Amino acid sequence: MQQVSRDDLKKKGVKRFFSSIHNSLAGLFYAYRYEQSLWIHGIATLFTIVLGVFFQIKFWEWAVVFIALGIVLGMELVNTAIEAAVDLVTFEIHPLAKIAKDCGSAASFILTLVAVLICLFVFGPRFMEWIGV
Repeated sequence: MQQVSRDDLKKKGVKRFFSSIHNSLAGLFYAYRYEQSLWIHGIATLFTIVLGVFFQIKFWEWAVVFIALGIVLGMELVNTAIEAAVDLVTFEIHPLAKIAKDCGSAASFILTLVAVLICLFVFGPRFMEWIGV
């Protein structure tokens, strides 16, 4: 039997490119519709952007804040994918399913803490100055 490479099976071209964008947006809309944690992170992201505008942070600070926020939102989407894949395999409370879901959640939690620390470094001194401390 002749073996076919994965590259030969993958569709390419402009139509596939726009299809990929469509699928990515479908995943994003699904997650925002059904995942509470993504809503919370979305609201926190908007709040952070408002703070950045209010405190007039520098360009490099915007870059660091956006990288941190993007990583958190991206990890939330990966966590959602992990949960969906585990649920596809089993709805039972299997120890390995629990480990997969808990580890995905833990990764999201750790990256959220890192993003909070980054925001404290960027906004903390400005906030302290603003309140007169």
